[in-house]
Amino acid sequence: MNIYTVRNARTSEYIMIGQLMVEVYSGLEGFIKPQEQPRYYQQLANIGELTTRPGTEILVAVSETNSIVGAVVYFSDMKQYGSGGTATQEKEAAGFRFLAVAQTARGLGIGKLLTIACIDKAREQQQRQVIIHTTNAMKNAWSMYEKIGFQRSLDLDFMQGNLQVFGFRYRLN
Repeated sequence: MNIYTVRNARTSEYIMIGQLMVEVYSGLEGFIKPQEQPRYYQQLANIGELTTRPGTEILVAVSETNSIVGAVVYFSDMKQYGSGGTATQEKEAAGFRFLAVAQTARGLGIGKLLTIACIDKAREQQQRQVIIHTTNAMKNAWSMYEKIGFQRSLDLDFMQGNLQVFGFRYRLN
């Protein structure tokens, strides 16, 4: 049985992480495709650029051999979160976006491991809540989020073009 740990991504890993994210998101059934929203996929491919924003970091889940099996972008400052809707106005809140797990590591608890790492980081930073967004194409992750304690927050929902985006909130206090 493999043991996975979470750590901050290294700059030298950003290109590989971007490739992983493009592969994962473009493979989601019912999700926007690269030709439909090329700027979104360009952002995924260049995910490391987000770390130039204050309070923004990429966390990776790695195997015992240091192979990256998942990644997520964590925002300690919601002003940097970069979504539509009202999420960027949330106070005393952290968030995460772009959670991706390699196809070969699905079902191993990697998404949960990364989610818990983000919650722990927000708790250490004395945030009051963690904000996330997801879509219908990612519905299989919804139950994981809800089991962890995230609750649907209709006030965080928004439309990204023709794509309905759903908000979730995890209260730390």
